[in-house]
Amino acid sequence: MTEHYQPLNSLKGGHWFKLICGASFQHLPAVRNLTLAYTLAGADCIDVAADPAAIAAAKEALQVAGTIQTQAQNPRFDRQGLPWLMVSLNDGEDPHFRKAEFNPAECPVDCWRPCEKICPATAIVFQGGGEGVSGVIDQQCYGCGRCLPVCPSQLIYTRSYVSAPAAIAPLILQSGVDALEIHTQIGRETDFARLWSSINPWVDRLKLIAISCPDGEGLIDYLRTLYQIISPLPCPLIWQTDGRPMSGDIGTGATRAAVKLGQKVLAAGLPGYVQLAGGTNAHTVSKLRASGLMREGKKNLSISQTPYIAGVAYGSYARVLLSPILEQLETMQIDRALAIPNAITPPVAGTQTPRLTQLEAFPALLRQAVSLADSLVSQLKED
Repeated sequence: MTEHYQPLNSLKGGHWFKLICGASFQHLPAVRNLTLAYTLAGADCIDVAADPAAIAAAKEALQVAGTIQTQAQNPRFDRQGLPWLMVSLNDGEDPHFRKAEFNPAECPVDCWRPCEKICPATAIVFQGGGEGVSGVIDQQCYGCGRCLPVCPSQLIYTRSYVSAPAAIAPLILQSGVDALEIHTQIGRETDFARLWSSINPWVDRLKLIAISCPDGEGLIDYLRTLYQIISPLPCPLIWQTDGRPMSGDIGTGATRAAVKLGQKVLAAGLPGYVQLAGGTNAHTVSKLRASGLMREGKKNLSISQTPYIAGVAYGSYARVLLSPILEQLETMQIDRALAIPNAITPPVAGTQTPRLTQLEAFPALLRQAVSLADSLVSQLKED
């Protein structure tokens, strides 16, 4: 089964697993440690924000994972080969590319703060007595929007941003990413073409292009138009069916929209691979199997004869799954820093001090994190 853990072979064989760290998620310790755990569990692709710091954190984790894979005697870490590193771009307004904001000073003192309770990223905090941070922790917010409708005073708003075409070349040439994903919506042909014109000169340096689009009237015709814009393409193409964006951790039913949209795009017979996203969770693969959309039992047939879902991308569910480990790690870091006040003092020149944010510095936690990640990844890797 080793070949399933090479990205392109996984895509061809219907075993593709992508971790979505979040197009707006810039909590670097979490990006790094999520990347490390899911890489060791056998992920094929890591999708991070188009932010140099987030890319650097993920690349550092990939390097550490490669070293562990080479040295490990533990069979849990024997899945050789590293995933492709992907960054996400957008051609216009998109919920994946925004941050929540509000002024906590305007909040009524008797508010029961439902925004803080509902935030899946623990990005909203209130500190009493004027100490510490209050409001939205920008790096941790990934734009899910769940806080917006629950605010009794309607004080929360969002700050959106659109990918800058001038930043495309540095992302590919200097950051060394393997793949790009373009988030778009029906009716934005002109905006998509404008962004693509900035990508096209560098596309031959990429291993993969993905296009993510939610459902709507005229979806298939829109996707066909996009294919005409990007053709010919020198690398594989993924159609990411964004069924119910950023909702995989909400409940078991969230994955239904992802499977339904995947079926719709698959039936259209578009060139390229179809990969689910948006609402994906621990129940997605079983629903795919029940619907006959997995590659299993079809290995002697060609792709054109047997349409199948090539893979699944997991975002909020994959992150929440590991959150107990990451929170425990953060608690240990705080306790250690309090016990040893100079524990995070910058090292003297010529020396190297292990950083407290490194998951691999705590082998027991690393094993737990990889085991949890493997419980999700292995669903796609099993024959």
